[in-house]
Amino acid sequence: MNDTLIQSYKSFLDNGKTERECCRTIISQAEKSGFKNALELDKIRPGDKVYVQKMEKAVALFTIGSENMESGMNILGAHIDSPRLDIKQNPLYEKDFLVYLNTHYYGGIKKYQWVTLPLAIHGVVCKKDGTKVNVVLGEDETDCVFVISDILPHLAQKQMKETAADFISGESLDLILGSESPAKSKSDKKDDREEVKDKAKKQILEALKDKYAIEEEDFASAELEVVPSGKARDLGLDRSMILAYGQDDRSCAYTSFRAIMDSSVQARTGCCLCVDKEEIGSVGATGMGSHFFENALAEVIARMESGYSDLTLRRCLANSNMLSSDVNAAYDPMNADLFDRENASFLGGGIVFNKYTGSRGKSGASDANPEFIARLRNVLDNAGVTFQMAELGKVDQGGGGTIAYLAAKYGMNVLDAGVSVLSMHAPWEITSRTDIECAYEAYKAFLTLK
Repeated sequence: MNDTLIQSYKSFLDNGKTERECCRTIISQAEKSGFKNALELDKIRPGDKVYVQKMEKAVALFTIGSENMESGMNILGAHIDSPRLDIKQNPLYEKDFLVYLNTHYYGGIKKYQWVTLPLAIHGVVCKKDGTKVNVVLGEDETDCVFVISDILPHLAQKQMKETAADFISGESLDLILGSESPAKSKSDKKDDREEVKDKAKKQILEALKDKYAIEEEDFASAELEVVPSGKARDLGLDRSMILAYGQDDRSCAYTSFRAIMDSSVQARTGCCLCVDKEEIGSVGATGMGSHFFENALAEVIARMESGYSDLTLRRCLANSNMLSSDVNAAYDPMNADLFDRENASFLGGGIVFNKYTGSRGKSGASDANPEFIARLRNVLDNAGVTFQMAELGKVDQGGGGTIAYLAAKYGMNVLDAGVSVLSMHAPWEITSRTDIECAYEAYKAFLTLK
C-alpha cells in the first residue's frame, strides 16, 4: 500500500475544500517541482514544465514533449469544484435573537443531509481598495463551527409527511452565526429597545471586523462557501476506506495531478487539466465549457519554436487523447436494486472506465471509441494496473455527466476514468484506498500512451 500517497491525498482534501484552495495548492506544489508560469516565459522548449491558471479556480499543467504539438497530447482532465452551500451577496440577518447567513446551494445535493452538521466557511472577500482577504472559519480544533438547525421530532409531524426533496427547503438552509439573549432585550423604553435591535448581528460584524477587517458591505464582493467542518479520516477497522468531503472529484484531480508531477517528460506532451463549475454544468469563465483550455494551449504553442497557428492548435486538440478523470457511483449493497450488478463499479475494484455517461437512452453521453479503449487496456495491463468497466446505475434510474463531452467536441479520444464513490454528493463521501492508488498508477501509465 502506498501510504505516502494516501496521506498526501488526505492532506490535499483537508487543505482544498474550495476550488481556489485546490488551485493554490496545485500551483504551489507544481512550482516546487519545477513548473513555471507559461505566461511569464518568452520561450517554451521540449522538456519544459509549465502551467496556466485562470482566476485562481482553474489550472492546466503541461510537460512539453519532443514530438510536434500537432501530433496531440495525453490529457488528464478533472474538476475541482464540489457540491456545497454558497453564501448570498446580502446574507447577514438577525431573526428573533439568532443571527443567520443566507445561503444558496451549489450543485446536486440532498438538502436534508446538510442540517445539524458542524460546518465551516471557506472563501475570499474582495474589498474596494483591492485587498483580498482569505477566510477560513470552523476548521481549527479551537475554532467555532456553524450549523443549520432542524425541527425536533416532537413537532415534525407535518415535515415527516413531505417528500425528501421538499421537507427541507433551499431557503431554510441558513447558517446560524450567533445569538443574543431575549432577557437582555426586554425594556419598556424606546431608546433601550432601539439600542438592542440587531445587537447580536452587530456583535457578529464586530467580530468579523476584528478578525478580517471586513465590513457588511464587503459581502457584496465575496465568494464564501459553506462546507463540512473536519478532516479526512480513515474509515473501517481495517482502514481500507477514506471518509471525506469533496472526493467528487478531488479524488481524481489529485491523483491526476500527482501522476503528472511524478512522471518523467515523455515524447508526447502531457497535460493535467483541473477545471471549475462541473457540478453546475461546466459554465462560466473557469468551467470546461469556456475557452480556458484552448486559450491556455494557444499561449503555450505561441511560445514554442514553431510559433502559433490556428491549424496547429486545432490539430493538437483533435489528435489528443484524454481521460475525463471523474468519479463513478460505487455499488451499494443496501440499494442493490438501483444497479446492474454485472455493469457496476465496486469499492476496491480499481479505477473505473465508463465508456459512456449520459442518462437513460445515453442522452448527453460522450461515447468513447473502442479502438482507444483497446489501446488503453493494453497499456494498463502491461503496467499491471487493476481496472473495471462500469455504468452509473440501471438504465432507467438516472445517470450523470462529466466534462468528457466538452473535450470530445474537439475531435479527440475521450474516456471517463475515475474512482468509485459511495454516498456521492453527500457531505461526507466514501472511497477505497486501493482505488486511489489504482487511479494514480493508471493515470501515470496513460501519460506514456503513444
